[in-house]
Formats: sequence, C-alpha cells, structure tokens
Amino acid sequence: MKPRVLVLRTAGTNCDKETEFAFKSSGAVTELLHINHVKREKSLGRFQIIALPGGFSYGDDLGAGKIFSLELLLWLKDALKKFVDKGGLMIGICNGFQIMVKTGILPDADFVQQVTLSDNDSGRFEDRWIYLRRATNDQRPAANIWLKGLPEVIAMPVAHGEGKFIAPVAVLKRIEKNHQVAFRYCDHNGKSAAYPYNPNASLNDIAGITDASGRVLGLMPHPERAMFRHQLPDWQDKRSMAWGKKIFDNAVSYFR
Repeated sequence: MKPRVLVLRTAGTNCDKETEFAFKSSGAVTELLHINHVKREKSLGRFQIIALPGGFSYGDDLGAGKIFSLELLLWLKDALKKFVDKGGLMIGICNGFQIMVKTGILPDADFVQQVTLSDNDSGRFEDRWIYLRRATNDQRPAANIWLKGLPEVIAMPVAHGEGKFIAPVAVLKRIEKNHQVAFRYCDHNGKSAAYPYNPNASLNDIAGITDASGRVLGLMPHPERAMFRHQLPDWQDKRSMAWGKKIFDNAVSYFR
C-alpha cells in the first residue's frame, strides 16, 4: 500500500514543494492542497499522513503559525481530531511545528495550547546546520515510528526566528516523563551545549517532540533539506550521511 499524504499549504508557506518531494521520494502518493480547498471539503478520510511544511504562513503576523492555527481550529478541528484518533500520522516542520503547538495538536492532541515556540534568545534569524541527538525511546517503542533507524547524532539545517521551545514546568516534566522528546540540540559529540549549538535556547535543548502515541511529530529542523549527501556542508567527506530521508521513509513504511 502506498499511503496518501496531504501536504497542507497557505499564503507564505514556502517548503511545500520540498516536503512533497520528500514523501514522493519515499514512495508515497501526495496531494499538495491549499487550506481553502481542504476547509471546503472538511474531510481528511482519504489520507494516511498529513504534513504541515515550513515557511512563514501569513507572514507570521500575530506570531509564527498563529493565524494558520486559528484556521485549523475554526475549520478543521473535528476532521483533524478524527484523523489522529483513527491512527493517522502527522508531521509539522519548522512553521508546521509552530502551527501544531498553537493549535494544540502537540503535545497532547487535545487542541488546547500548552507549549509554544518563541523568539530565539539570539535575537536573530538562525539559518545554518546544527546537530541533533535522537531521543532514546526504548521504554516507549511507539515513539520510534518516525525515528526508527536513525543514529544517535545527526545533522540538519534550521531556519527560524521563533524556535525557542517553552513550556510550563509541569507540562515540561510530563513531556519528559512520557518520553515525548524526539530530538535535542547538541554538539557534534551528542552532548548538551549552549548557543550556538542550541540555536534558540530551547528549554531542555528540545528541538522536536511527539504526542503520547508517537504518531504526531513536530520539529524545528528541516529533514526535507537533508535528503541527500550532496546537500551536506561536509558532503566531500565520504563518511557523511544525510538522514532526513529516513524520517519520511519511516512514515511511508509504517503503512506498508
């Protein structure tokens, strides 16, 4: 079975084509649709995966991803809840992650905002390659849906001005206790490190999280920009590997 993937875009989305290409390269059937088309249809039943790609939806007016999140809550809340409840996969990348947390799809898929992604402490737009440490989720195998087969430390690019993961103490403790952290910023040895390794000063170095089921993933780095070795800054080093494609492969393989 080839899963059907909805790549959802709006004004200001600018990583939609790359995200669609990533899923197609992994063997999925894709539809790239504008939010206006989907909200008229009000049904997501023919899809198995939904992707919210990166960019600057509506120019990030009112905050990154805020307006798009309000549209999802107004027009597609019931359809998204049904989609998640029936076992669909979702991924939000950069702006997509910002949309997810402001919609309340993450961390609990209850459509109540509990965490946010705020301005980088550096006060600047961070656009470069960084290192990520994959979370070890042996105690919760479901969380490996997206992360299966990834090495402990990988490199990916970031490109954001509002990527600082912030959560109330109680919510942060619960995310950690439930093993919902997917990726953490780190140095090249996989160790926790301050700026510039953590590009935005995210709490607990969090770069990405899942919901409790592991089926919904949000992350600030861009796996669709780390698909092939020639995209890497050290591509001439034959030991270098691009691991972004593996994330998309895992999602497609999940339905096969």
